[in-house]
Amino acid sequence: MLPPLLPDADTALYRQVYRTLRQAILQGALPPGSRLPSSRAFAQRWQVARNTVLEAFDLLVAEGYLVTRPGSGTFVADVPPTESQPLSSPPPPLRLSDWARRALEGPFTTASQAVEIDFRVGKVPTELFPSDEWAASLRARARDLRGLLGGYGDELGPLETREALCAYLVRERGVLATPDMVMLSSGSQGSLDALARTFLEAGRVAAVEDPGYLAGRRVFAATGATVVPVGVDEQGLDPAQLPERADLLYTTPAHQFPTGAVLPLARRLELLEWASRVGAWVIEDDYNSEFRFESRPLSALQGLAPQTVVYVGTFSKSLSPALRAGYLVAPPPLIAALAATRYLTDRQPPTLDSLALADFLNSGGFARHLRRARARALERQHALLEALRTHLPDWEVPSSGAGLHLYVRLPRGISEAALLEAAAHARVGVDTAGRFALRRAVPAALMTFAHLEPPVIEQGVRRLAAALAHAPAL
Repeated sequence: MLPPLLPDADTALYRQVYRTLRQAILQGALPPGSRLPSSRAFAQRWQVARNTVLEAFDLLVAEGYLVTRPGSGTFVADVPPTESQPLSSPPPPLRLSDWARRALEGPFTTASQAVEIDFRVGKVPTELFPSDEWAASLRARARDLRGLLGGYGDELGPLETREALCAYLVRERGVLATPDMVMLSSGSQGSLDALARTFLEAGRVAAVEDPGYLAGRRVFAATGATVVPVGVDEQGLDPAQLPERADLLYTTPAHQFPTGAVLPLARRLELLEWASRVGAWVIEDDYNSEFRFESRPLSALQGLAPQTVVYVGTFSKSLSPALRAGYLVAPPPLIAALAATRYLTDRQPPTLDSLALADFLNSGGFARHLRRARARALERQHALLEALRTHLPDWEVPSSGAGLHLYVRLPRGISEAALLEAAAHARVGVDTAGRFALRRAVPAALMTFAHLEPPVIEQGVRRLAAALAHAPAL
């Protein structure tokens, strides 16, 4: 007896025939050695084209469920029946590795409550993205890509892109580098992951700013290394709190995350002296240095000690996180190790996007885009500062010279927990410094602004102030 066809509107018809026959074979309805009716009989029974049945037969023969005997027909192969379909069996136990268990510890992102106005960190402006110019570069590069389609590229990324990026970093950021010291990545997090796997393991020590970048801290902890917090004040990382032993230090000297503090020269030199003394590598994350409003971007720490400092950057804030375009600059021996081990992970950055980035840098398109983006971000920062002065005058903004978010100290009597409760009531998203701290942090709000129109910024702060004013009644 022919089994009924198992319908599935989302699956090609020959696949429905294939699944129906496979299930009948695995469950013993079509026993081993049995001769199948003709393909024409199946087609009539299921009201499908005979070629559809033949296509399913061919697949079942190729996978070993059926065998054909010339002159005799098609037979069920010697397949032992099962009690249930393999797809319906329960999955095996999820035996996570130590790395995965450590990576899953702690919160991933801000709580995903629904909000109407969102000041939480990680938001970037998108309306200024140079879509037409970027698309034109992609089209032009795609036409010339035929010679690159047959093989893999350089693990570091196309030389043309590294040359353009290196010229930009030397000119604008004071980085000391040559193209062979540059590796393209999928963003700053991709760079940090590669560096963590290269330097860290159980028994080693990573020093991090506290409060500091949460995802950076967690990628280090996932390796099994000990993560040691280093305190931060109004001048950034405090070198007096650096540990006596560490394998690497992660720092954001140009615009400390999340406080926005700028590490002064004396502390930079003290930090480098410490690194030389204990034999530690320094990872400098220059995550949004392009958005400096009061002066040109500060020179990179890497320019003072290129043999010790690994410089990490990204285009996620300046262009878009959707591009997944980042990079790192490191001494040649480290670059060689990163390139060799990359063969086991993502192998290379995307060639087409990387070449489009080279065009964007060389043509001056990136510089033009940055001028527009800075002007728009500054306008919206002023809107946020004005709204805070009007509606929350007791809140203190220690620094507003750079970045896409403001670090705002809360007045006495308002805790971070009370702020988050009031914000949820007002359907306004905010972050707090405590979320990024290993130890107790100064109570502060973090408010991203560049992605919001000025009227929306004012409305959000006004709603937040009203909710706080009524907090005792919540």
